[in-house]
Amino acid sequence: MREASSFPDARVDALALALAPGVGARGYHERSRVFGSAARAFRAAVNLSDQSRLRDEALRLAADAAQCGATLLLFGDDAYPAPLLQLFDPPPYLCVLGDLSVLARPTVAIVGTRRATPYGERVTHALSGALAAAGVCVVSGMARGIDAAAHRAALARGGYTAAVLGTGVDIAYPVAHRSLHASIAQQGVVISEFPCGSRAGPASFPRRNRVIAALARLTIVVEAGERSGALITAEHALDLGRDVGAVPGPIESPQHVGSNGLLKNGAHAILGADDALSLLGLPDAKARPNVAGTLVGDERAVWIALEDGATPIDRLTELAALTPRRSLAAVTALELAGLIATLPTGEIHRRS
Repeated sequence: MREASSFPDARVDALALALAPGVGARGYHERSRVFGSAARAFRAAVNLSDQSRLRDEALRLAADAAQCGATLLLFGDDAYPAPLLQLFDPPPYLCVLGDLSVLARPTVAIVGTRRATPYGERVTHALSGALAAAGVCVVSGMARGIDAAAHRAALARGGYTAAVLGTGVDIAYPVAHRSLHASIAQQGVVISEFPCGSRAGPASFPRRNRVIAALARLTIVVEAGERSGALITAEHALDLGRDVGAVPGPIESPQHVGSNGLLKNGAHAILGADDALSLLGLPDAKARPNVAGTLVGDERAVWIALEDGATPIDRLTELAALTPRRSLAAVTALELAGLIATLPTGEIHRRS
């Protein structure tokens, strides 16, 4: 096994320390500080009888990462994402598929329930698409519901997105997200602190959530129930001193109990992409006239239908040749992007 790897011995020992039973991320860093490096900590603190086996495991992990096309980063490597250093327990290693440089852009995490409502998916699509069009990298966890909608909207706009997984970087979870997984790896980046081939476990997703929060300058919760994992992500973001926002929802909706609770406790109200861009210190939609040129599909059809001025929604639906539901979804998306507005008369017009 050792001959098949190009890993230097010090890196093998550092990785082996991370794999030692009972060490974990926190123990890894504590031992590294005490002994001066992870490699020295491994040789000094791990039983001699276990060292050979753990080195073999480390080499196997590195070989598996290479086989699935992933880059293996160790804590302390130059390419290791700097925002993760603010965690009290940064992952000792990361497996990465895709282009890690997308994280150098302004980053926003968009997270929420797996049981998304049509309203939640519509708002997520509009918000993520507008942020992607503004050059923001959208970070999420590739789960069903809000996460998937955020990734797909960013990809549809030709933007950048990062998925942090609670499985090995090579595993699409859920299985139905195989094509989404492949698209993110090609157009953005997929990240995991678990070995390739790892399946999800009870502790996987809380660990993943802290990484999502650390990578993002702003975390937005679109829909979250009372015990949603998205609230864990928001808590991590607050612990890190990052901004947290939430999209308001109906007070009688179970999917909004948690996200509305965040607003009650002081989270920023996110009513459109401009609110998020303002928190990032970026220009709002009115200062980005090129955004309209990125529109596709139903949103483009509605935008073109408004070229002659303010139009009632029923007439707009007819001009855009859309069903009422699709027309309403496109109007909502364009409003959230700051491109159109509704007049007191109910007519819709392009914003100048």
